[in-house]
Amino acid sequence: MFEKILIANRGEIALRIQRACREMGIKTVVVHSEVDREAKYVKLADESVCIGPAPSNQSYLNVPAIISAAEVTDAQAIHPGYGFLSENADFAERVEQSGFVFIGPRPDTIRLMGDKVSAKQAMIEAGVPCVPGSGGALPDDPKEIAKIAKQIGYPVIIKAAGGGGGRGMRVVHTEGALINSVQMTRTEAGAAFGNPTVYMEKFLENPRHIEIQVMADEYGNAIYLGERDCSMQRRHQKVVEEAPAPGITPAQRKKIGEACTAACRRIGYRGAGTFEFLFENGEFYFIEMNTRVQVEHPVTEMITGIDIVQEQIRVAAGEKLRHQQKDVHLVGHAMECRINAEDPFNFIPSPGLITSYHAPGGPGIRVDSHIYQGYRVPSNYDSMIAKLIAYGKTREQAMAKMRIALSEMSIGGIKTNIPLHQELMLDAAFGKGGTSIHYLEHRLEELKKGS
Repeated sequence: MFEKILIANRGEIALRIQRACREMGIKTVVVHSEVDREAKYVKLADESVCIGPAPSNQSYLNVPAIISAAEVTDAQAIHPGYGFLSENADFAERVEQSGFVFIGPRPDTIRLMGDKVSAKQAMIEAGVPCVPGSGGALPDDPKEIAKIAKQIGYPVIIKAAGGGGGRGMRVVHTEGALINSVQMTRTEAGAAFGNPTVYMEKFLENPRHIEIQVMADEYGNAIYLGERDCSMQRRHQKVVEEAPAPGITPAQRKKIGEACTAACRRIGYRGAGTFEFLFENGEFYFIEMNTRVQVEHPVTEMITGIDIVQEQIRVAAGEKLRHQQKDVHLVGHAMECRINAEDPFNFIPSPGLITSYHAPGGPGIRVDSHIYQGYRVPSNYDSMIAKLIAYGKTREQAMAKMRIALSEMSIGGIKTNIPLHQELMLDAAFGKGGTSIHYLEHRLEELKKGS
């Protein structure tokens, strides 16, 4: 097992990884920007290294500085968390070339699954169900593009091969708008991702977003840890997540879970990963794979009792999976609300000094957060400052606990989206379960009209 791990991230995930390491008796090195010098996880680390000023490209995306920090502190492995460099194959390669262990998949696997075209082709070959589409990059010939769209059937969606986070995609309803949309998406993709390649898929009208959590080791063992429903989204960004997904039957779970683990073995996957699907009319359609730990991993931990971050570390250290599929049992229900420093309804970021803070508690409540009274939320990074997780024997109980926890949670000095979460926990349609990925945006429009 590793003696020392460098955490190449910030915020709540840096503290989450640190806690896992401390429980395992592993020392931690935390790298940080100048603006994060006073962060809780920096003070709790065995060692910390400042790697640059606040802007991400000068600190958390500064590969030479991160590698140097690992070298001077004699760390053995680097955990990238999520975001930043976590799915950067070149970074993973550089880590390994520098003599450290990258806590995640192999660089070639990250590269394969990071390109949406090659990822989809790999999944088709592995027997994972996919959305009908172009089967690869779109050609340059407008007539061929129009022919492909006609075969798929409108509406279609144009996606950037190197896209992510909801960027680099356009829905097209008519042939007249097709070519212009393809050109615009190519231009946007080239500017945002350095890759102008785009592809086409059938646009599903009212799907849910269901994802399968997997764990795999380097010896060909792979298991799935159930599914999560992440359909409550705004602009393709998740707001609330839950596990298990309402309405998914054990037979459906088993079928798609086994397809995902078979795909892991086929591509030689190692570590934690998430297969993301659109789910409509009882059918799963693969959209992408995240080759890292997910923001919403706690809800899976709550219903399985498996520490995903610790398993990541063990697998990276060369250990075999400690669990077989027959050991995985889903018990109860868990929900996660992402708490952001932003206006709850117009979503304008609200950085600044936290003048007071009270975290909720009680049976079944978990708060993953790095904030404290006196902490200053910087304006340089993502606005998420906490994850509030509620666990109950049933979905109804988990929602009830979440409502109570939200009413107790108090963060002064800045605006947060807690009021939005309170609205959602009282929403009748969400209460029934099974809302589509478009539901929240429609609901927000209704709230805006009613205000």
